[in-house]
Amino acid sequence: MAVLKVEGITKSFGGPKIIEQVSMELREGELVSLLGASGGGKTTLFNVVAGLTRPDEGKVILDGADITGKPGQVSYMLQKDLLLPYRTVEDNVALPLFIQGYKKKEARRKASEYFPPFGLEGTQKKYPAQLSGGMRQRAALLRTYLFSGRVALLDEPFSALDMLTKNGIHEWYLQVMEQIRLSTLFVTHDIDEAILLSDRIYLLTGKPGRITKEITIREPKPRKKSFPLSEPFLAYKQQILNHLEQTSPHPMENGL
Repeated sequence: MAVLKVEGITKSFGGPKIIEQVSMELREGELVSLLGASGGGKTTLFNVVAGLTRPDEGKVILDGADITGKPGQVSYMLQKDLLLPYRTVEDNVALPLFIQGYKKKEARRKASEYFPPFGLEGTQKKYPAQLSGGMRQRAALLRTYLFSGRVALLDEPFSALDMLTKNGIHEWYLQVMEQIRLSTLFVTHDIDEAILLSDRIYLLTGKPGRITKEITIREPKPRKKSFPLSEPFLAYKQQILNHLEQTSPHPMENGL
């Protein structure tokens, strides 16, 4: 069952169209990646889905309700963690609850319930500067989840992490998603990352950006650590590369 539907989204900013007639859906418990070249319209689409930008055409449906142009309905995390340096980790994480009107004591209590499953136990009274990059991303992801615990939009959240940290946080995030029954729409231009994490991948290509292919990754989860070296993984990657070479005006960065 689809929890989020994007139907016929077209957007320009007074000039050429950035994206045109983009339709996609996110089903309960899925991680779906939106893969394409930098500058191809992925973030524009996410801003529309998050309600931060109103489309020229089309609509966004969450649990059957039209949320087009209505911010605050889904969680949205950008590339940078944007943790406030002068607040403790506990208060950074609880920020969405403060905004929703919870008193500090109750907000901290509610947020603290999620510190163990998010691997953050013991960091409550620390400040962001005292955490590693991976731990900062975990804190930012928990804050994102507490904003709206059903659907999360993640815009290249792991791109600044080193390879070893990224590999660990990939495995951790999939475990947490299953544990808290979170559905995730994930933007990346890293082909390997998309194949490793996704249940399905939408390819956004061209100028203006359009969904030109949908790929289902049939490898069962949790995926074996050897999966990136397997023939099925390489076959998925070759399929994506072939399609991008046929449809994209420019080579992708970081995925090639």
